[in-house]
Amino acid sequence: MSNRTHHPEADEALAKKNKEEPCFELSGKLAEETTRYKGITLLFNEPPDARKPNDRWRLYVFKDGEPLNEPLCIHHQSCYLFGRERKIADIPTDHPSCSKQHAVIQYREVEKEKPYGMMGKKQVRPYIMDLGSTNKTYINGSPIEPQRYYELFEKDTIKFGNSSREYVLLHESSTE
Repeated sequence: MSNRTHHPEADEALAKKNKEEPCFELSGKLAEETTRYKGITLLFNEPPDARKPNDRWRLYVFKDGEPLNEPLCIHHQSCYLFGRERKIADIPTDHPSCSKQHAVIQYREVEKEKPYGMMGKKQVRPYIMDLGSTNKTYINGSPIEPQRYYELFEKDTIKFGNSSREYVLLHESSTE
């Protein structure tokens, strides 16, 4: 016979405590959600509606109002990463105020709403997302919230951090 007295409340509390223990097992979800490229974990994943654009979009780069180089053709893939991490950036931004992975232009297939709530045909449109950079991304001089897609329109001006470079979005049939 044991000297131990039976306490149902204690057993119940112990059972409850064991149930609430956090589980630190790997679910595989995290690995599924992160993408590595050239040994670097990317700060974004392309959304399911990612598509290559139909229009031939270009970024015209200006520094202090003067055009630099040739325009950047940004219609060959569904997204373009901007940042200082040259191993993975599609468009390097070398200014010290820019983050390693600063922002991404993502083309997405969207259904455009017409007047009176009618849904129109699907279009592939450019969007930009700041990837949580320290010094922000700007569209037409206004800072954008991080981790949120903003639709870009023809003639929008994009700036990264405190860089004096401005990127103006146009496409091949734009009127200058």
